[in-house]
Amino acid sequence: NPERYSCKAVKSLDRNGYQVVAGGFKPGYIKDIEILTGTPEIQDVDTVLLYMGEKKQQEFYDYVIGLNPRRVIFNPGAENPEFQDLLKENGVEVLKDCALVMINTGSF
Repeated sequence: NPERYSCKAVKSLDRNGYQVVAGGFKPGYIKDIEILTGTPEIQDVDTVLLYMGEKKQQEFYDYVIGLNPRRVIFNPGAENPEFQDLLKENGVEVLKDCALVMINTGSF
C-alpha cells in the first residue's frame, strides 16, 4: 500500500542510496524491491525498521535478534517496551523515532 509509512520509508531509503530489504506479511514489490515474507535469511543487517504493532512483533523477537542488527527503530505506533528491553539485553541499540523524519533530516 503506497500510503503506508513503511512503503514510503522503503522508497525514501532506496532513493537516498541505502541498500534496502523489505519484509512484510504479504508478498509483492515496492518499486523493484521485492517484499520478503516469513523469516528470510539476511546477512549484514545494520538497521531494522519496525512498523508492525506490538502483538504482531512477538513472533519475530528471536528472528530480529538473530539478524544481529546494530539498531532497531520503533516507528510511531510500534513501541514495545518488552521487545525494546530484549533488544537492549542483546546489545542492540533501540530508537523510538520516525525513520522518514530521520532520513529527511539527515539523522538516519
